[in-house]
Amino acid sequence: MNSNSRLRIALTKGRLQDRSLELFERLGLDCGPVRAPGRRLVHPLPNYPLDAVLAKAPDVITYVEHGVCDLGIVGKDTILEKGGAFYEVLDLGFGACRFALAVQEGSDFYGSYRTRRIASKYPEFTRAYFEAKGMDVDVIKIEGSVELAPILGLADGIVDIVETGATLKANGLVPIETAARVSARLIVNTASMKLYKEQITDFIEKCQAGLEAAV
Repeated sequence: MNSNSRLRIALTKGRLQDRSLELFERLGLDCGPVRAPGRRLVHPLPNYPLDAVLAKAPDVITYVEHGVCDLGIVGKDTILEKGGAFYEVLDLGFGACRFALAVQEGSDFYGSYRTRRIASKYPEFTRAYFEAKGMDVDVIKIEGSVELAPILGLADGIVDIVETGATLKANGLVPIETAARVSARLIVNTASMKLYKEQITDFIEKCQAGLEAAV
């Protein structure tokens, strides 16, 4: 928490940022400074003791874990990949999608005992997923379009975030199992939860009420 006793929250840029602000505005919070940030990097909300910081998803976790932000909103996909020491206190529901294992249509992924190669932007999650299944796989990290890996013969399958499945279908791939369900989560720094329990609990309760009102 910063020196004037205001909570600080890190928001994931992009769609999760937009949905987060929609939730905050449903709570009656004035998000004008965040919607028109200009060159400022920290955005105080005028009518609630909360300052917002916009960041890439992995940085949200870093800021919360190191205590420079008390709270954060980040996708479960990033939590599963990056991990970290913090409290995951609320499933916000929006940004819903899934981790899926996808292969080329017609291929028999489980049809042999050889070591499979799996391409993913999320190597740590992918490795842990197959370890839990008792399978030995080679995980190849891909930064760009992971769907290319099976097409080019680099991998037997991919693990990636899937929303509609349209991109997979367009590239001749089919999801064969869901590895994890994903949505936006509210996370809290462990020390902040103890030091500012009343303020943070109040904010969590407001968010819960806002989510219930939207149903």
